[in-house]
Amino acid sequence: MTFLPIILIFVVFYFLLIRPQQKKVKQHRAMVSALRRGDKVVTAGGLIATVTKIISDTEAQIELAEGVRVRVVRHTISEVLSRTEAAPRGDGDASPANDAGPGKPKSLLDSLLGGFGGGKRGNKP
Repeated sequence: MTFLPIILIFVVFYFLLIRPQQKKVKQHRAMVSALRRGDKVVTAGGLIATVTKIISDTEAQIELAEGVRVRVVRHTISEVLSRTEAAPRGDGDASPANDAGPGKPKSLLDSLLGGFGGGKRGNKP
């Protein structure tokens, strides 16, 4: 009976802190692995750039201004502002730039706020 409050506190911490953090890390990992040339991104330092080349699983080359290209660690990219169109498939159809699909969150902010944040004003959820 004396361990019950400690166990209860651990369960509350798991559902309020640990689980959401793991979910956020998983989303970030998926976003970074889906980077491709032409995506407009924001780095952890707040720089807005365009991905020019994916060098490896851990590095990407980005263009900050015309002719100014730098190599960055892919995990320092904090957000993808806009996605490029995918290359056409064999049947001539191109997959959508944002493959989240209709009615699904299109950004990290939308996914955290459940689709109520960002976007156009005046739209009802």
